[in-house]
Amino acid sequence: MRPVLAMALVCVTGCSPDRPMDRRDFVKTAAAGAAAGTVPVLAGDAAADASGRPAAPAIHTRRARPVLVADVSSIRYRNGGPESAIERAFRGITGGEDILDACVAGVNIPEMDPEERGIGYGGLPNADGVVQLDSCLMHGPRRWAGGVAGLEGVKTPSLVAKAVAELTDHHLIVGKGAQEFARALGFEIHDDLNTAASRELWLEWRRRVDPDHWLDPDERLRNTGRVRGDTDPDTIRRGRGPGSVPHAGILHHGRTREPVPHPDPSRAARLRRFHDASLAAGLSMVDDGLIDADSFWGTTSLEAVSRDGDLCGVTTTSGLSWKIPGRAGDSPILGAGQYVDNDVGAAGSTGRGEANLYNLSCFMIVEFMRQGMSPKDAGMAVLERVRANTVESRLLNSRGLPAFDLRFFVLNKAGDYAGVAMYGAAESAYAVCDENGAREEPLEGLLEGSPRD
Repeated sequence: MRPVLAMALVCVTGCSPDRPMDRRDFVKTAAAGAAAGTVPVLAGDAAADASGRPAAPAIHTRRARPVLVADVSSIRYRNGGPESAIERAFRGITGGEDILDACVAGVNIPEMDPEERGIGYGGLPNADGVVQLDSCLMHGPRRWAGGVAGLEGVKTPSLVAKAVAELTDHHLIVGKGAQEFARALGFEIHDDLNTAASRELWLEWRRRVDPDHWLDPDERLRNTGRVRGDTDPDTIRRGRGPGSVPHAGILHHGRTREPVPHPDPSRAARLRRFHDASLAAGLSMVDDGLIDADSFWGTTSLEAVSRDGDLCGVTTTSGLSWKIPGRAGDSPILGAGQYVDNDVGAAGSTGRGEANLYNLSCFMIVEFMRQGMSPKDAGMAVLERVRANTVESRLLNSRGLPAFDLRFFVLNKAGDYAGVAMYGAAESAYAVCDENGAREEPLEGLLEGSPRD
């Protein structure tokens, strides 16, 4: 008998390979388990036999119960109806709906709610005043996934992402192609997803910031070089500094390669400091009470595990407010803003998308759980990795810590869950729904204070 199985047998039944379970032992154990609502499950045991690879060492000693975790917008917005997103999804799962169908029906509620300015209809637009939506989802038991990015004109991008997963061999369709895909399936295409409120907020942002917002390339090189001891952009460009970039016109197989075309310096000078100018204007609107902090960063992410231990996740967003048109963040990218492994668990995220893209955060969280970490420890480990990889001075606050927040909503196959954040004080709660109903629980922060300290 395998050592892990033998240990589980002793712990759960009091029997061992030397003392086999008789009929009386079996009846007593089964009755006790039923009374307590617990059934011993070896985490990943079957998966290890099938793949030949080691499974997660954790032993789950209770049956997976229906439990959902999400960001707070999944419980605070109802679009004028009786249920929030997380309540609708829980009702569907416990009522026998497919787990992904139930979760998508849930997030459709805030997607359609014009008061929720971080996703769907009425979401805050890009720098040109156009609402572009992203979504992705993963169906754990079927191993299906689908996503859309930069979708215009459709209020419910999660439904289009679901169609990508169900009807195509693709995982991601973007931009005009995503809109034409939706049109072909009969989705209503609206000329403008702005509400009067979201358009007025965009106009206010335009009044506060230069619309030509790109990073100053010289300043970015200084930021990168400063970490490694070199602050001269020309030195870095020439390749003598540790942050050097290739020089155009280098020899290639004995021939001089044509210089790579670069932006016209006169135009590049006008398109500067996108992050600083845009972020400062947006945060000033948060400070003035014009935008909720959670809506400024956008995104609803909902993760669920059913009574049978099946998992899924759905993420939907209008993206970073006032983004460069065409920008896709982490939300539509599998492994970045969303990841599900039906043998292990699920993770979703809100906050700075670029941090999740760089670190493939949600994939790493699930992999850490596969290695035996709890949902909380796995989330904290990835937050620490993000913190360590944040080195540009423009992304650091006065304490030298990340000047942004990041939140993860994590659960495993057993139904254990956690909500963690870079800063617990920045957005203090997340949503949970189980047999005890829907509620907000406190996020646990990696760092003290706030991103702007």
